[in-house]
Amino acid sequence: MGFIDTMRSQGHAVESICRVLREQGCQIAARTYRHWKKAGRVIAARTVTDAQVVDAVPDIAWTTKVDNDGARVRKLAPEGLYGRRKMTAYLRRTAMPDASAGAVDRAMRILGLSGVRRDKVIRTTIPAKDGTRAGDLLDRDFTAAAPNRTWVTDFTYCRTWAGFVYVAFIVDVYAQRIVAWHAATTKHTDLVMIPLRMALWQRGREGHPTEPGQLIHHSDAGSQGGFDRSSQHLDDGGVGWDDRGSSRSWRRRRRVGSGLRIGRCGRRCARRAGPSRRELCSGSSGV
Repeated sequence: MGFIDTMRSQGHAVESICRVLREQGCQIAARTYRHWKKAGRVIAARTVTDAQVVDAVPDIAWTTKVDNDGARVRKLAPEGLYGRRKMTAYLRRTAMPDASAGAVDRAMRILGLSGVRRDKVIRTTIPAKDGTRAGDLLDRDFTAAAPNRTWVTDFTYCRTWAGFVYVAFIVDVYAQRIVAWHAATTKHTDLVMIPLRMALWQRGREGHPTEPGQLIHHSDAGSQGGFDRSSQHLDDGGVGWDDRGSSRSWRRRRRVGSGLRIGRCGRRCARRAGPSRRELCSGSSGV
């Protein structure tokens, strides 16, 4: 308004001044100026409060630092990532105890500030409601004297361009090496079974097969890690895996058995092929 007053004192018309200002990006009408200059004009309390909040928010959202060349640089502060509710609470604690949420919302919209939202936390360890939690065979001792003695497994999710996928992996505790991994879009039992079979096959292919009764496969309490005993104990009617044929292909072969599913077992067993004897199985535990 002071600029318009100065230009008027030099003989310019209000309409011409406002038109030039609008062309330069300052949206103001001649009627607005005349209303502003009107005697006895009462400014609304909301207008005053909004102006105060607009002046206060930038001091919170940005910080001014001096770079190596001596120039003052404004950078976004951590508080600049706040949303409306956090910014309102911060203003009330520091500068303006009576700041309203609506005034802060309008000020942030004017200043182009928007709160950063946290992504939804995806829970991957979900115990089964009817499952029995396996014992901890490691007793929290994550060390191994030799390879193929202790494998720890877990799965997480990785964000991709199309969304996210679950990735299961198995790590040999002795060498800290990922011996197998598998990615899928669902959290079914195959997500953890496939890398286990891949790890057993890969170690045998490298000339370092696992020894019966020497390997502990340690997983967490997620229901995906609880394999049905019938699928591991072929003498109870499970389904075995045979490595006959191509080294890269597995052929499914059914064994003779009762087919009775008796749930989770404390020592879950894993063998590449053939009926598995219970006393020769590798142990698996859950946290």
